[in-house]
Amino acid sequence: MTLTFKKNAVLLAVTLAILFLLQFVLPEYNILTATRMMVLAIFAVGFNTLLGYLGLMSLGHALFFAAGLYGAGLSSYHLGSGVATSFALGVIASAVVAVVIGMITLRTIRVSFMIVTLMFAQVGYLMSLYFTGYTNGQEGLSLPQSARAMAIGPWALDLSSALTRYNIAFVMLAITLAALFVYLSSRRGRVIMAIRENEERTEMLGFNVLAVKLEVFVISGLIAGGAGALYALLFGYVGSTFASFQYSIEALLFTLLGGAGTLLGPLVGVVLMVTMIDKLSELMSAYLMVIGVVLIALILWFPKGILGTIRERVAPWML
Repeated sequence: MTLTFKKNAVLLAVTLAILFLLQFVLPEYNILTATRMMVLAIFAVGFNTLLGYLGLMSLGHALFFAAGLYGAGLSSYHLGSGVATSFALGVIASAVVAVVIGMITLRTIRVSFMIVTLMFAQVGYLMSLYFTGYTNGQEGLSLPQSARAMAIGPWALDLSSALTRYNIAFVMLAITLAALFVYLSSRRGRVIMAIRENEERTEMLGFNVLAVKLEVFVISGLIAGGAGALYALLFGYVGSTFASFQYSIEALLFTLLGGAGTLLGPLVGVVLMVTMIDKLSELMSAYLMVIGVVLIALILWFPKGILGTIRERVAPWML
């Protein structure tokens, strides 16, 4: 175990410990906000897996979030499936969509890749509007209370409880970050970063670049879809808004603000962005203009995102 691995493991453990302890000091409203932040952070982590570590810019990641959201939400609403089954169906749906789309889009490069992923995402968005009989379009569907409860042995979990939702979101975020940390720290992770730095040279060394890229694309889509499934079940709502282009851009902003190619960057970006939106929207109607100015200032001072710039200047060991 290298010193770099140990430092990153300690940083991750401290971050997760802080997140766990926050539930004991935050008021209920802030607990719900923090729960939403953690779910969005999982979504952004999935996006960052593709952009930050493989170097591929997707403009259609809202499609995977929506696949997980609808996979879990519609199966729960229309079929009456349990929480665990609905979540599994959401994750499977996003993985299948990622495999199909990845096999097509990964044969394109650069701007073409961005455009094709955007086109697929728009198709998904339009489908959510077209099949209104099942999805209820932009108005969406609210899941019944019976679909938001589950039993684990002698314990019953009520997903309408703020603390229950917080802890489920925390566990899922912790699992995602820990699994990704181990994956990226492995030999496979080094191959992924080698492809990002020089794809042609990596292929010359004998690695199947397309297979690795597809693997990362599917992992990225699966993580994003898991966040969507989690959102549907924790907040009891599915709607076509989550499939819109806006959510793809939000994932991009979260990642760039926190630091692309850093494990905790998406989490930092989500916390900062959501906090700014919530606080400034309470004070003024033109809050988006102020947020735009703040983002420009942050980009000037932290050109590689907050954690990316910190890594470049003082912590080169940071994953």
